[in-house]
Amino acid sequence: MKIRAGCILLVAPVALVSLSSLSNKAVAADFEQARVTQVVQDVKVLPSSGTSRQAAVNETLHKGSAVQTGVKSRSELTFQDQSITRLGEKTIFNVGGGARTIELGSGQFLLYVPKNSGGAKVKMGSVTAAITGTTVLGNVQPNGIVEFTVLEGSANVKLDSVGQCVRIHAGQKVTYDPITGRLGDPVDVDIQKQLSTPLVSDFHQLPSAGLINREVQLRGRANEDLARAVSASGATIATATPEQFVAGLDSLLVRANSQEVCALVARAARARPDLASRIAAAALTAGRPVRHSRDFKQAAGGELSCELADCILEAATAANPSASGEIRDAALSAAPMLRDCIVAAVNEPCSFQNAFSHQTTVSPTNPHDVTPVSPEQPPTTPVHPR
Repeated sequence: MKIRAGCILLVAPVALVSLSSLSNKAVAADFEQARVTQVVQDVKVLPSSGTSRQAAVNETLHKGSAVQTGVKSRSELTFQDQSITRLGEKTIFNVGGGARTIELGSGQFLLYVPKNSGGAKVKMGSVTAAITGTTVLGNVQPNGIVEFTVLEGSANVKLDSVGQCVRIHAGQKVTYDPITGRLGDPVDVDIQKQLSTPLVSDFHQLPSAGLINREVQLRGRANEDLARAVSASGATIATATPEQFVAGLDSLLVRANSQEVCALVARAARARPDLASRIAAAALTAGRPVRHSRDFKQAAGGELSCELADCILEAATAANPSASGEIRDAALSAAPMLRDCIVAAVNEPCSFQNAFSHQTTVSPTNPHDVTPVSPEQPPTTPVHPR
């Protein structure tokens, strides 16, 4: 019996490795073929060899082929993992550009990637976007300008040629201009207006429609609630003193859930960018036990997680990028128990600060070195003093 048990212990790890390898290969192959699920007017398939032909609904396209849409034409492709790509007019899309990679030569597109499906990379000329479960819009113009908008979820947008990377969230857009040779700062967009694009309105409902609508509702409610809370002091958002504004915000933060907190911070910091650091500090301490949690999940009892702290910092910094250092220091002062989370956030290779790749010293006293981690995952490397 002991010999058999020993054999099982030796064989089982090999079996697990084999299964893991097969699973990884299957995930990587998900984007190597796609089924055409909608064709509107002039849509052509450009095979890797041979002449172009009209696309047909339900035909399968394989790696190496491309899809080209004409004027006032659109198409939809569905991949094996149920990811969806929609192409606008005058767009060229290449199938199977690499492991879980989508390549857009030019034109407009919408991409939906299901949660927990392995994510995807989108190549748009000089720009690459890495996403997980997310719905995004993109546009590659003939002059080389690239626009990338997140409707729900998040994305890391990179310009590898100069080592620049910026993370954006739902309701934000980032633009690459080849004349400046860099990614601009993220800007807010009206998600509801984005839904009027034919890539949404002229197709069947997206699987992520509920998530997108929730983002719209969160932002609308945050705007209304903040104005009402500040007006209780007899002031408006524009005329309130810092104390009146933060007091009104505090009254909302103490009863908000994590998603509402992020929406409130974003709205408040956009309305009063001069108070961005105080807004971040208020959100980190408003009625919550501040404890360090590496699991990136909202803890029971309303404790503050690393994920929420990261979201708060991003929202405040996006409103006032020039105050990123002040926001960081205010966060460290307000929530010292979350130091590891804050350090990891500002030192990530793709940060909310829209800076070129470099390590940041987070405090004039007792600084820490942190190994950068994936923007979609919690920090897993312990923090060591220098």
